[in-house]
Amino acid sequence: MPLTLSRTDLVRSANFIAGQWTAAASTAVLHVTDPATGAVIIAVPDSGAAEARAAIEAAHAAFPAWRKVPAKQRAAIIKRWNDLVLAHQDDLGTLISLEQGKPLAEGKGEVAYAAGYIEWFAEEATRMNGEVIPAPVPGRRMFALKEPVGVVAAITPWNFPAAMIARKIAPALAAGCTVVCKPAEDTPLTSLALVLLAHEAGVPAGVLNIVTASREKTPEVVDVWLGDARVRKITFTGSTPVGKHLARRSADTLKKLSLELGGNAPFIVFEDADVDAAVDGFMAAKFRNGGQTCVCPNRVFVHAKVHEEFATKLTARVSALKVGPASDPASQIGPMINDRAVEKIERHVQDAVARGAKVLTGAKRLTELGATYYAPTVLTGADSSMACACEETFGPVAPLTVFTHEAEVIAAANDTPFGLAAYFYSNDARRIWRVAELLETGIVGVNEGAISAEAAPFGGVKESGYGREGSTHGLEDYLHTKYVCQGLLD
Repeated sequence: MPLTLSRTDLVRSANFIAGQWTAAASTAVLHVTDPATGAVIIAVPDSGAAEARAAIEAAHAAFPAWRKVPAKQRAAIIKRWNDLVLAHQDDLGTLISLEQGKPLAEGKGEVAYAAGYIEWFAEEATRMNGEVIPAPVPGRRMFALKEPVGVVAAITPWNFPAAMIARKIAPALAAGCTVVCKPAEDTPLTSLALVLLAHEAGVPAGVLNIVTASREKTPEVVDVWLGDARVRKITFTGSTPVGKHLARRSADTLKKLSLELGGNAPFIVFEDADVDAAVDGFMAAKFRNGGQTCVCPNRVFVHAKVHEEFATKLTARVSALKVGPASDPASQIGPMINDRAVEKIERHVQDAVARGAKVLTGAKRLTELGATYYAPTVLTGADSSMACACEETFGPVAPLTVFTHEAEVIAAANDTPFGLAAYFYSNDARRIWRVAELLETGIVGVNEGAISAEAAPFGGVKESGYGREGSTHGLEDYLHTKYVCQGLLD
């Protein structure tokens, strides 16, 4: 089944700055490839400092007028954007599958997920309520007002090219901010298509600007935004080392930051768990997007009493997963994003086996399909000395570790610098609240593997970052609070 679009003009090969599709100042280009085959889809600009500055100029110039647009009118524009995204769900899902590799059903599902954020923040735009504060003396009125922070720089990842841009840009527009955006070098086409639809929905020129750049040129683009005081907020999803760099550089101008960084999520199955439900939840949490998500379970702790049952049932489910290109409707796992991703997965599995882990299924490249396919894998006998316990694998690998005591597994789960998501299965009501409070993460799934929702706050603690996306808390991250005190009222 060929992956084709009914509306081919959604595929864009230029930057969008000040309401115009523009080429880069240089002739350098970035080739966007299909991870399933390595074939080039199209070339986009490999932008640099000049384009980054032009985007700031446009966003800064557009900000005074956009912030004055009544919230109800901003909401109407964002709702039209949502309607257009849903109207083009099939094409956008196909575009995601083409450049990112996930199965077509997942690509279309991601579009719906992205639209959920756009719709949510369109509605939240009209609920940015301030406060009237009781005055301590007669003749005075005191207010807390909500105002947009200003120009926002959004830097988005490749694993969810529609959802991540929606989760950042929708609240920025709702708050009255203007945006400069750099999508991931592997998946710029979905982001460019979404920006096109936002423009068609009525987002004014300069309010939303996007520049594309290769991995090598990205620092040049982002450093311009970090050094410019007119950029008042950075929102970034990606690795912890890059997040730390952004935080250090943002200190010079004290920019506001939302950082959604690396994870090392534990998945705990207690002896009183419903094992079948735990397997179902794990499959949903782990193998979405081939394990290439920041909230995927990375360390799996199973109580000794149910370990054999869980391992047996999980292995049967994982072995049955259909691996193939997005063009095959039966595919459940697509290719990994690139060779670097597969090499990391291989390194983690080989290290685990060398340190005593046993392979129950998988643990090999599927070269008959292509260079970037890796078999979904289950390992037993994993422990904290292995690379897969210390680093985020970001692939379809499930390493199982046996435990016997609650205190032991809580300590192991928290023994990481990261704190994004955690999952556990138990039918003991007292344990549920006890463990949920003890886990050092920003997100906890209790007897549930699918945890993301636009109405819920998404983000981490420790070295997984700070700030929240989604929910009312996600809108707050794009707002300042201004205190106004008026006197002489008597």
